[in-house]
Amino acid sequence: MEALRAPTPVSPPSLIRNQLSKPIFTLPFTPNKPYSPLTTLTQFKTPKFKTLTAVSPSVSTEQETETHDQDDKFDWFSQWYAVMPVCDLDKRAPHGKKVMGLDVVVWWDKNENAWKVFDDMCPHRLAPLSQGRIDQWGRLQCVYHGWCFSGSGDCKLIPQAPPDGPPVNTFKKACVAVYPSTVQNGIVWFWPNTDRQYKDILTKKKPPSIPELDDPSYTFQMFNREIPYGYEILAENLMDPAHVDREGGAPIDITIDPIHKNGFTANQPYGGSKFVAPSVHISFTEIPKGKSAQPRRLLLIFICIPVSPGNSRLIFISGRNFAVGIDRIVPRWTFHIGQNLVIDSDLYLLHIEEKKLMEAGFSNWEKACFVPTKSDAKVVAFRKWLKKYSGGRIDWGNKFNKSLPSTPPREQLMDRYWSHVVNCSSCNGAYKGLKALEVALQVFSAAAVAMVAATKQGIISVAARNTLAVAAVLCFVGSKWLAYFVYKNFHFHDYNHAFQ
Repeated sequence: MEALRAPTPVSPPSLIRNQLSKPIFTLPFTPNKPYSPLTTLTQFKTPKFKTLTAVSPSVSTEQETETHDQDDKFDWFSQWYAVMPVCDLDKRAPHGKKVMGLDVVVWWDKNENAWKVFDDMCPHRLAPLSQGRIDQWGRLQCVYHGWCFSGSGDCKLIPQAPPDGPPVNTFKKACVAVYPSTVQNGIVWFWPNTDRQYKDILTKKKPPSIPELDDPSYTFQMFNREIPYGYEILAENLMDPAHVDREGGAPIDITIDPIHKNGFTANQPYGGSKFVAPSVHISFTEIPKGKSAQPRRLLLIFICIPVSPGNSRLIFISGRNFAVGIDRIVPRWTFHIGQNLVIDSDLYLLHIEEKKLMEAGFSNWEKACFVPTKSDAKVVAFRKWLKKYSGGRIDWGNKFNKSLPSTPPREQLMDRYWSHVVNCSSCNGAYKGLKALEVALQVFSAAAVAMVAATKQGIISVAARNTLAVAAVLCFVGSKWLAYFVYKNFHFHDYNHAFQ
């Protein structure tokens, strides 16, 4: 996948390298350490093995000197997972999502002034609560039979229960399972276990924090999309900087610091990154100051969310502390058009790649793929981490078999409307507005034609008749162009590399 670029013009490293004879900045991975947001992320313990300095599995110099026991296994259900950006959640309605194979409903509890994450299943007849509503008292209501629930999961109303009968709504089986949840950096996170022992898990373990996301000197653009291939493929693809150039790329000298159960850090010319298991991958870059006294920093943050085998969700955040005024002028949906195009450029081939890897066996990635250059170092490191701590793939428990979903028609596979537009407040608003404008243009065109046809000569001037006729034609052409623009950017764009 081409890099999901931040929405601002930034000189590429190749151009900067040609202009300067020495590095323009350093990262915390080098002896000279300026400030970096990567240092504020999860800190890793000192490992018992050496740094990975070669990238191909056949020539790796990583020498493990420890034996592994059960404590080394990564527990996928004892981690915080991002659900959705708050900016794309409507407080007036519940939202159904799937994370780690769990169906959850996210809703705004106005009584506690907090976002809640529940099991998406009414205890009555197992109907999805995400298809319900928020009632006038701020309770989550199942629309099947009207049962209502408070933010603590307690059932507050069973309309069918007689008022003089037993208080069946207070029974434990009438309650909804509640997941621990919190909002951090503008994103709703949840802990995928409803056991009461995890009720206060936030006091013991917090989601990965990126302070810059709360820094007023930075501006950020958030983006989310449902991805029709699995977490493993999504994560390794976003860690791969080697396929940015259409001309075939160029050598990239990437080195990896020791791999830990909680992730790893990577170093490369003019940049660096950190993977915080299981979801967060952040890249940090400094560019020349120019006339500004403050160092100019660029952040690319990828949150890869496991949904189910063959499906994942991406939350992408691009941030910078310069040219902040752009985001106040240009609407968010215009940037999303480009970001969707980047995702579509690799979507089909990655969907097929996952199926071929499935045939070879996920634990056999090293044998199936040939990665002899350092530009693949981060991908190799991620696969090593995955194999070492999780057997080469996510541990879904007993939720799924080992099969992947079948491949749908290309237009369905690469659909943008259901994978992004309906889940993005900005794009959804733009879509509705553009569709309304399209209809308005068609109505005006038809009305203008009817007026010209119905008006007798002499009542209006020839110039006015001609003006109406031209306006009708222009509005008709404009509506057709707008329909094409909406379909291509909000529904389906068939990305063909041969013609790009």
